[in-house]
Amino acid sequence: MFFDILTLFPEMFEGPFSESIINRAREKDLIEVKTINIRDYAEDKHNRTDDTPYGGGAGMVMKAGPIYRAWEQVKSQRSVESKTILMSPQGEQLTQNIVNDLAKEPGLIIICGRYEGVDERVRKTIVDREISIGDYVLTGGEIPAMVLVDAAARLLTGVLGDEESSKKDSFYNGLLEHPHYTRPREFKGLKVPDVLLSGNHQLIERWRKKESLRRTLMRREDLLKDKELTEEDKKLLKEIKAELKGEVDESN
Repeated sequence: MFFDILTLFPEMFEGPFSESIINRAREKDLIEVKTINIRDYAEDKHNRTDDTPYGGGAGMVMKAGPIYRAWEQVKSQRSVESKTILMSPQGEQLTQNIVNDLAKEPGLIIICGRYEGVDERVRKTIVDREISIGDYVLTGGEIPAMVLVDAAARLLTGVLGDEESSKKDSFYNGLLEHPHYTRPREFKGLKVPDVLLSGNHQLIERWRKKESLRRTLMRREDLLKDKELTEEDKKLLKEIKAELKGEVDESN
């Protein structure tokens, strides 16, 4: 899968994409990450990519021309069609379901906005989807673009050491992930749950599912509204709620 990233600050991507899992994926040619400097497509001698907004107001707006020319060049160099994503606080909020969909694409062109945003005509002519990583504003779209690349890349075959790992992550199946433990067996007086030491894989799997449901119920109950629960899930949730009620009663 390829990621063509249109940005004013390509250097920002060098560190994050030259480390850890993403770097190994690049070395194995499982993903290709290419940064395109939008300034290279400006047409004036000062390489200006922004200007004052029509109608007045504070800040600057990224010009449509340089972005469009950079995008056009990138599109012409790829033999397959790809979606164009604009990272914007006005976009739909990034979820695991969106990541799952985008990871099926052969590649993505990602536009990183800056300043007050991009000329509206960029949205209307080349953008297929606008994506936000949360209800807050950053100085630019570069960090959100890194988040999107990281989230999508780890779903690709061969990127993670364990192919099942990503399928057990929080949100992948609509729930938060269960707690994890490793050595030592006891730390600061806290012990690893006995079931994880039992060697009984059926009991361990049941415990993990139950704790995943418990954590989701306590931290993100809203996720359960959209989750299609199995009969076993419903039974476990009933147990969890009875246990939680018991804890409340005992504290009174």
